[in-house]
Amino acid sequence: MQPTLEQRLAARQRPTDQWQVMFQTWHDLLFLHWAFDPAIIQSSLPPGLTVDTWEGKAYLGIVPFLMRNIRPRFCPAVPGVSNFHEINLRTYVYDQHGRPGVWFYSLDANQWLAVRTARTLFQLPYFDAQMSHIKTSSGRICYKSQRKNAQTKPSMFDYQIGQSIGMAEPGSFEFFLAERYLLFAYRNSGQLYSGQVIHTPYPLYSADIFEYDTGLIELAGFEPPNRRPDHALFSPGVEVDVFPIQNA
Repeated sequence: MQPTLEQRLAARQRPTDQWQVMFQTWHDLLFLHWAFDPAIIQSSLPPGLTVDTWEGKAYLGIVPFLMRNIRPRFCPAVPGVSNFHEINLRTYVYDQHGRPGVWFYSLDANQWLAVRTARTLFQLPYFDAQMSHIKTSSGRICYKSQRKNAQTKPSMFDYQIGQSIGMAEPGSFEFFLAERYLLFAYRNSGQLYSGQVIHTPYPLYSADIFEYDTGLIELAGFEPPNRRPDHALFSPGVEVDVFPIQNA
């Protein structure tokens, strides 16, 4: 059984038995999604996770954005370390308890310390990349990324921020795609882990896409979709509390 709306809303509740371990701010997030056959996505997932679907379809998402003011609890942000670019490839899943969340196939960043810390502490598939972000006063954004040592061309995302559509209505397609507060990770030992993030609901905008790239989908072993994104959203960002990774 897929998660109920009640379970999806419960994921946004702050844990009462944990302290946050990190603070982050996520800026200028572009959410691009393509529909996929759920069987294809399910075959790529570790034991204990089930693909989450909307109207019978699974989704792969590419999300380029900016990480700002990253710092551990009780520590200040550090210039040159706490701000960097990130782009991730994701799908949506739920565990045996019906908890909905995100499964990351890859996360590319241009901060070497962040890459190694996330790989070690959070068991997440981070990769080094060269990245840039240019934003004009009119709200047009050009985001480029090139994973180091990958035999692919640079990824380019060129888009215009559109009209405000407010926050995602619970139960809507936008809510299904954007409002995710749990991530899952899998260790070689065979143990499934989860970690929660807490933030206010995303303020969402439409996005007009001029250029995009599906190279990350191909690098993850999927057949790249030969079409424009099936859905696009933009958010100026949120402040985020990050909680520990623990046994799922």
